Amino acid sequence: MTTCYCGNHLSFQECCEPYLKGIKKLATAEVLMRSRYSAYATKNADYLVATTHSSTRKNYNKKDILHWATTNKWEKLEVLETLENTVTFKAYYLDNHKLRQTHFEKSTFVLENGNWFYVDGEF
Repeated sequence: MTTCYCGNHLSFQECCEPYLKGIKKLATAEVLMRSRYSAYATKNADYLVATTHSSTRKNYNKKDILHWATTNKWEKLEVLETLENTVTFKAYYLDNHKLRQTHFEKSTFVLENGNWFYVDGEF
């Protein structure tokens, strides 16, 4: 069995895929962050746009998200700290030149009408 892209020890089908397909409801900001990492790894730009809060969605477009997702090879996610509305993490990837990169971010999330959304991040 291959573990989920997000680093959990479940398979992708048992872990993040139900969120990406809208079958399962996100329980926490960390679950959303992990599922968004899996969305980058599987090039699911629609999910990334849909889970971005309406107040900041204008800052992102599907074409740019898809470009970022496809030009990088996503290797590993490391969650460093989780609070109720923030998740600090490192995402490891190979860029389009096959050079190892680390994306460090403290992401902010909001729970609105029972749904979690990504608002923004400090890099």
